[in-house]
Amino acid sequence: MRLVFNRPSRTKGVEEGRERKEERERERKRERKEREESERERREREREREKREREREESEREKRERARREGGGISEKTREL
Repeated sequence: MRLVFNRPSRTKGVEEGRERKEERERERKRERKEREESERERREREREREKREREREESEREKRERARREGGGISEKTREL
């Protein structure tokens, strides 16, 4: 009959391997979370930019409409020339 002893060096290696694997997994999760967060921020900035662009275009359109209604689209100074 053969006795089997717990080999500390082997057990330690297994534990270290498991710890490294868990650390890599945590690192991957953290990186994925950071990527998702930066993507959300990028999409939010893009939405804000598009909103400002729409508001600017609407404002310009309203100015043109008002000018057309009030003066036929030509300012007084331009008519004088």
